[in-house]
Amino acid sequence: MSLETDLLLDRRRLKRRLVFWRVFTVIALVVAALVGLRGAGLAPTGAHIARVSVKGLITEDHKLIEAIDALADDNKVKALIVSVDSPGGSVAGGETLHDAIARVAAKKPVVVTMGGLAASAGYMIAVPANRIFAREATLTGSIGVLLETGEVSGLLGKLGISAQVIRSGPLKDEPSLVRPLSPEGKEVLQSLVNDMYDQFVGMVASGRHMDPVKVRSLADGRAYTGRQALGLGLVDAIGGEREAKDWLTSAKGLPANLPVEDVSESGFASRALSGELGPMLQGVWKTLISQSVSLDGAWAVWQRSGN
Repeated sequence: MSLETDLLLDRRRLKRRLVFWRVFTVIALVVAALVGLRGAGLAPTGAHIARVSVKGLITEDHKLIEAIDALADDNKVKALIVSVDSPGGSVAGGETLHDAIARVAAKKPVVVTMGGLAASAGYMIAVPANRIFAREATLTGSIGVLLETGEVSGLLGKLGISAQVIRSGPLKDEPSLVRPLSPEGKEVLQSLVNDMYDQFVGMVASGRHMDPVKVRSLADGRAYTGRQALGLGLVDAIGGEREAKDWLTSAKGLPANLPVEDVSESGFASRALSGELGPMLQGVWKTLISQSVSLDGAWAVWQRSGN
């Protein structure tokens, strides 16, 4: 074997060793950083108040539901604050989230704080709480359900296009985009909306300890300001998270200095890597590796009326 071949093989062995130790070093740094962050209090290690933020359209989110369910049996979690800023969303998504929050409320204090908008399904998920805080200008309420569909048979007729539908029953394709809604179809769909509406009213009546008749008188779909909602009994107080913490201290006896920790659907490692630790590790990786050889449904949602 020639001297050049020996040198080439030695060089490759050396590069493989360097890559191994560099990767090992990065892994060791990650582990050490995660342990250090946990010890520094960036991950909940003691008693605390959990915070769940619900923003935007509400849909079925199984990971979020699992994260909330875990709070009910976590002895370190002394209370839950649900921060809502949402116009609503799907009825099923709101129902699922409502039930998960109710399961926590059955075991420990739950407080809701409303941002600029907590309407329709955004209000639905608030009613299991022990206390609801809203800002004076919060838009909330909008208790109701809507089901929208389109119909383009007139446009298709102008274009000379006809649609043929083969169906197993007269109501199978109701509603349809290619033909007007029949009276029978409208009656069936209205019964679906009415049933979901009844469920919504029942949730509000149960959570707010109100007479269902009174809830129905307020539940015509309109939104209320936080100040109006307070007078109607839909919320308990004007305020935000500071007032919510004060109430937990005065009414539930929680320590005033209890920290508030955000609940994430991902694990601690994922949260750390997506935060400040991520850029730091990217810099370490570039430093160590860059010079190396590479390795081989119906909706409960608030809608503003048009002009």
